[in-house]
Amino acid sequence: MTQSALILYVKTGCPWCTNAEEYLDRHGYEYERVDVQQDHAAFDEMKRVSGQTYAPTLVIAEKVLSDFGPEELEQFLREQPAPRLKN
Repeated sequence: MTQSALILYVKTGCPWCTNAEEYLDRHGYEYERVDVQQDHAAFDEMKRVSGQTYAPTLVIAEKVLSDFGPEELEQFLREQPAPRLKN
């Protein structure tokens, strides 16, 4: 797993995870996508940093947003500095 300032933990087939990825892509955010169903160590790390097992879980530095929808994601990103791709 590479280091990124923004990490999105997802589960295969999770519609909320797909929505989060689409939002981040549409708004030009640079992030690392980690499928916790394919990587058991990543699942353990997601559980450690968030205190739960729900996806999506987004980590920016020391800030964590777990089990969220589009409204919570938008608010979280307004409050946290996150890297964006240059256009």
